Amino acid sequence: MDRLVAQLGRWSAGRGPLYLLLAERLRQLIDSGQLPPRATLPPDRTLAERLAVGRTTVVAAYDRLRQERKLERHQGRGTWVAPAVLSGWRGAQIAPASPLFLNYLEPLDDVLPLACAAPHGPPPELAAAYQRALPLLPELDSGDIGYHPLGHPALRAALAERHTSRGLPTDPGQILVTTGGQQALALLARLFLKPGDQVLVQAPTYPGALELFREAAALVRSVPTGPDGLDVAAWTAAVAADRPGLAYLNPTHHNPTGATVPTLARRRIAEVAAEHGVPLIEDDILAGLSLDGSEDPPNVASFAPPGAVITVGSLSKVVWGGMRVGWIRAAEGQIAQLSRIKSIHDLGSAVLEQLAAAELLPALPEIAARRGAQLRARHDHLCAQLAEQLPGWRFRRAGGGQCLWVRLPGCDASAYAQVALRHGVAVLPGDALATDGSGADHLRIPFTAPPEQLTESVTRLAAAWRAFRRTGHSPAAVHAMVV
Repeated sequence: MDRLVAQLGRWSAGRGPLYLLLAERLRQLIDSGQLPPRATLPPDRTLAERLAVGRTTVVAAYDRLRQERKLERHQGRGTWVAPAVLSGWRGAQIAPASPLFLNYLEPLDDVLPLACAAPHGPPPELAAAYQRALPLLPELDSGDIGYHPLGHPALRAALAERHTSRGLPTDPGQILVTTGGQQALALLARLFLKPGDQVLVQAPTYPGALELFREAAALVRSVPTGPDGLDVAAWTAAVAADRPGLAYLNPTHHNPTGATVPTLARRRIAEVAAEHGVPLIEDDILAGLSLDGSEDPPNVASFAPPGAVITVGSLSKVVWGGMRVGWIRAAEGQIAQLSRIKSIHDLGSAVLEQLAAAELLPALPEIAARRGAQLRARHDHLCAQLAEQLPGWRFRRAGGGQCLWVRLPGCDASAYAQVALRHGVAVLPGDALATDGSGADHLRIPFTAPPEQLTESVTRLAAAWRAFRRTGHSPAAVHAMVV
């Protein structure tokens, strides 16, 4: 008990409800390993007395972490840290809930990585862009020390021109360059959210954003995104009624359903967000990845006054995940605030990579068109394989993006994902993409891999499905933060 109290430290020093502050500090201790798996926590009444808070504060904190599957609680048996590992492929160990991407971004030996949606291999234009960028280094001003917290001026200008050419007039001062889209979202969460703030999201949605909002100790409320796309009426009603501290929307080739919000609905979403003063993050990272070659609708930000809608972009999905260049388009005052936060963390992104990105941007439409055609062929191949080998699974063909949102009949997808891992394929269960339980019987399956790998992946999934249906399994967590 004394050790835990010491580890908690000044847990109540932040802003927000005490139970959220306590839950956040306990979460940090669990994720860092300072509270190891199966470690027993004090009874809520005992801990409340030692911390000089009400018992309900501890109960609420424990319950929040139980919902996140960080803790397990059973009446009469107490509270303890959830097991840290689940049996994996050939005896490997897989970490549950959250602590970052590692087990899915660094896949296990002999396990096909069907949990991460990212391009396989860089396009040839990327190497050529670096070759053009290298000679630019000696030409940099002798006073250039290499730190550019806002981003290198050449890339900021190129990104501003790109947005302007797509119908969203933008000045370089409205651009902040980030180390990938994930850092962009992290900076925005840091700027707009404090513990206890409400954030509005789609259900399902990008799991990396959910993890960031949880880390900020925000209260996540969701609006459904079904086969036909976002429920726009429910979304605008939630914005008007709740006025959340932040809203996060993935309107173009939505991850994971592939749906796109139409133009008129975008206008309405922008108007309602601006009317009620709710900052809206428009995740535009999958822009350009239409499967039928059609043009994307205008940005949501094009219908909003300055500062009402913040647009996040990245090169990781169209170009390559190893190209760690993202950006934020926002009002200049917001960019100044975000740059101060970014400078604390990394002083600025790598200059050579930014120069290469500036050289690459003119070729981006061609790269996106080629990538979209490739994804269309792989999408069709995956759909055919699923229909042939797993005819009981249900899904709607995607209109864009990189994933299928697949419903498994009558089972818990997290439990099935454990069996799939033992059969040599890593898949992401749907409860990692939704906080309301709506994804519990779904998998997110990307179609970014080559056709032969997709075929083998579905073959392993089918074998796992037969084993799962034959033996039966109780629900369990297979949770990770992925891209």
